Amino acid sequence: MTIRNLLLGILVTAITVSCKKEANDNGVISAATLLNTSYGADPVQTMDVYLPAGRAVATTKAMILVHGGAWASGDKADFASFVDTLKRRLPGYAIFNINYRLSAFPNNVFPTQEMDVKSAIEYIYSKRNDYLISDNLTLVGASAGAHLSLLHAYKYAAPVKIKAVVDFFGPTDMNDLYNNPGLVPEASIAAIVGATPTSNPSLYLQSSPVTFVSIAASCPTIILQGSTDPLVNAVTQSKSLRDKLQIAGVGVEYVEYAGKGHGDDWGNDTFYDAFNKIQSFLTFYNP
Repeated sequence: MTIRNLLLGILVTAITVSCKKEANDNGVISAATLLNTSYGADPVQTMDVYLPAGRAVATTKAMILVHGGAWASGDKADFASFVDTLKRRLPGYAIFNINYRLSAFPNNVFPTQEMDVKSAIEYIYSKRNDYLISDNLTLVGASAGAHLSLLHAYKYAAPVKIKAVVDFFGPTDMNDLYNNPGLVPEASIAAIVGATPTSNPSLYLQSSPVTFVSIAASCPTIILQGSTDPLVNAVTQSKSLRDKLQIAGVGVEYVEYAGKGHGDDWGNDTFYDAFNKIQSFLTFYNP
């Protein structure tokens, strides 16, 4: 362990202890922010933790943010504006904004990112008594982060079943993404995944959220999609997921923004509307 990491660990511990002490002395649980908290051995496996005031194990819900970047780039800092918006709109939620290992680095191809999201959730669940949060967890992801959020929510029920997913234009069918790649060439997708659908069909199947859609496995999902997205096809990816969820009897809301692409051209008005719908969705499905 480096001196820097040791000092950071001491600082985080001090913050956590001071919060607990304040709660014990004054009967008030204060808000707390714990930056770059490690959930794994790799230096990239970190998260920023935002804990609300007045939280309690019995009642405080948690929201986990998973950034995008085509599984090969991006950082939790990309979600900074989302954190601020969600804290204002849903002030009772604890928020965990995670990083994960990127496929741009050697040996980090699929399912590395999937396993990192799983590890982060297991860590959060294991620390819920320390953080004073419940086991009510919602996942929020954009693009590749939405794919990872959907995949985890539908694929894993342990140690806790995810209550809801917010999907900003996430890929849902990796075979289709490879065969109809849009602006992302097939070779790039194969490099990210570490295989082609021909060389490893099981990996593509196991990495596709649509594979795991069922009334038992899936949770309520809101899908936010641009109609002219050049990276994630609205019809074969997002609408296909919507249709499968509806057939399975899973609660789903599909929101399509006409003429909009992959988030970069949405603008304040579109995102304002999207967060209005997210707030209403979570109020209904996870009151």
